[in-house]
Amino acid sequence: MSPFTLTFLLTSLGLGTTITLASSHWFIAWMGLEINSLAILPVMAQHHHPRAVEATTKYFLTQAAAASVILFASITNAWTLGHWQILQELHPLPSALLTLALALKMGLAPMHAWLPEVLQGLDLTTGLILSTWQKIAPFALLIQIHSQNPTLLILLGVMSSLVGGWGGLNQTQLRKILAYSSIAHLGWVAVIIQFSPSLALLTLLMYFIMTSSLFLTLKLKKATTINTLATSTVKTPVTMAVTSLVLMSLGGLPPLSGFMPKWLILQGLTEQDIIPTATLMALSGLLSLYFYMRLSYAMSLTMYPNNSTGTPPWRLPSPQSTLPLAITTTLAILLLPLTPAISALTLI
Repeated sequence: MSPFTLTFLLTSLGLGTTITLASSHWFIAWMGLEINSLAILPVMAQHHHPRAVEATTKYFLTQAAAASVILFASITNAWTLGHWQILQELHPLPSALLTLALALKMGLAPMHAWLPEVLQGLDLTTGLILSTWQKIAPFALLIQIHSQNPTLLILLGVMSSLVGGWGGLNQTQLRKILAYSSIAHLGWVAVIIQFSPSLALLTLLMYFIMTSSLFLTLKLKKATTINTLATSTVKTPVTMAVTSLVLMSLGGLPPLSGFMPKWLILQGLTEQDIIPTATLMALSGLLSLYFYMRLSYAMSLTMYPNNSTGTPPWRLPSPQSTLPLAITTTLAILLLPLTPAISALTLI
């Protein structure tokens, strides 16, 4: 793909998200979502591989179905209540339909089945865009919906956290593991979004930082399966040691950054007196932690036989830029001591 075409598509991608973020009208927000979805499709299919084309087709059909439901629900709401404004009160039926459609766009369970299959067919760079940037526009709409029934979002959140934990247990493909990780983390976002939107935004940003660090590491190592990670420790020992900490941070272990949003969410759920939900979310976090530990074990505690007499790869300069990796990895590991300041800034 030529640089001009890629620049045009990425600009359109940013424009679609910006339109959705800035809109107060459901039809304009829907147009932004459509621009966003159409701009990513050529980027996903740029390698012309059958798996990439299949993933692009699945993604297009899923997003088209979700966009159709969003348009139908917003028209139904305008017909019933006489307005198109996002921030005004919604009729209960369109509100439920919009919540489910946005959950489908983000990949929340039980509308999650497309995400692992789509992510598996993409390269790691496009997968990073799909796992981070493409979640912003649906999240921006979801956070503005004044749902009269928060039980729906709590159910979606708990199911996503459980499905994300169970689904990743038996996977060997790293992109599928990252897809189930995305489902689990978005479940934590969905379960708290009605009670503390600022905390939901903080959780989403922390997920973006941690998953970006992991995607960039895998891209640096050109790793797509767990078996390929077994050779990584010999090649780049420091990078793999730090990546193990990033994995533990994704799992929510203290004293790493990933513990902060889970800690605050559990605190918020208990303050709302939803103790069973908080317990289920904490237990589902253990499931996710198990497959993160599998990856950490494959990277750090297995030593692949290395009889090479050449120059160790970690002594050679990398052709890729490692500055974004260094920044995201540092943030993914060391932000926990700043929790009081972050809480004050985000008014949690």
